[in-house]
Amino acid sequence: MQEITIAIDGYSSTGKSTIAKQLAKALGYIYVDTGAMYRAVTLFAMRNNFIGPKVENDEDLVQSLAKVQLEFVYNDELGYAEMHLNGKNVEKEIRTLEVSKYVSKVAAIEAVRQKLVAMQQTIGKGAGIVMDGRDIGTVVFPKAELKIFMTASPEARATRRYKELLEKGEKVTYKEVLKNVQDRDYIDSHREFSPLMKAEDAIEFDNSDMGLKEQFERIYGYALRVIEKPKKN
Repeated sequence: MQEITIAIDGYSSTGKSTIAKQLAKALGYIYVDTGAMYRAVTLFAMRNNFIGPKVENDEDLVQSLAKVQLEFVYNDELGYAEMHLNGKNVEKEIRTLEVSKYVSKVAAIEAVRQKLVAMQQTIGKGAGIVMDGRDIGTVVFPKAELKIFMTASPEARATRRYKELLEKGEKVTYKEVLKNVQDRDYIDSHREFSPLMKAEDAIEFDNSDMGLKEQFERIYGYALRVIEKPKKN
């Protein structure tokens, strides 16, 4: 069977990463969580006071991007790679609501996108990869053989994210999680560079009322149909 590039884009908290991980494992493909990359840069910006409740210093962040070293390090126990920022595992820190508040703003900065898109294209040069994010099918890999665009109602996504954060011990309210989802939707869709949008040849996948098992089975089916399709001479 041929190996392909699979691009999974969509709104925040649609479960892109969960499905992408399962899909990559089932196919024996490499999985790349581009959202983790943007979250790591956001964490770097927060730690260096480039962004926060009372500050938004894009210029200094751009000037400091050379100091941002990102690496996916495979965790044998978990069965997938975790994000390391400047040599340290930051997987837990980048998943907080605090980072979520600023990640869309950081991701809207052109220099940040240019740096990370170049890294993503380098990582995914060969086929046999599943990459999820916001602009994978439109910018990073516009020629990906399979493109999925995941969506769900803001309320459904906020409910999932709220439960996830509570399970991790974060003290949050559903109201602030819903507002974060809505704010990120607006920023991601209206940014000047690489806005979140469905590629013309992407399959729109609304999972508002779907469980993980059904989602995986359907998307896995899409992948197999493309993989098993004979190549054109």
